[in-house]
Amino acid sequence: MATRKKCATKKCKTPAQKKANTVKKEALKTKKVVEKEIKKVQKELAAAEKKATAYIKKNPHKAAAISAGVGAALGATIAALISSKSKKK
Repeated sequence: MATRKKCATKKCKTPAQKKANTVKKEALKTKKVVEKEIKKVQKELAAAEKKATAYIKKNPHKAAAISAGVGAALGATIAALISSKSKKK
């Protein structure tokens, strides 16, 4: 039976502990990258919102027509999906 050597210092780590530390470090790096991307997307979304608001103010009738068209298309799609599901039963 083999005996395990005990370390005299706390710096000795098992392979699993080493791997866990590596994974933690990579997770932190990934988190930082994701946070940067989220900030970037938020800025882009804010810019798009400003453009949309400006367009709506300049063209209120067109904006209303576009909104009505999108609403009608979504309503028709939802109605078709509900209708097809009820026919399958």
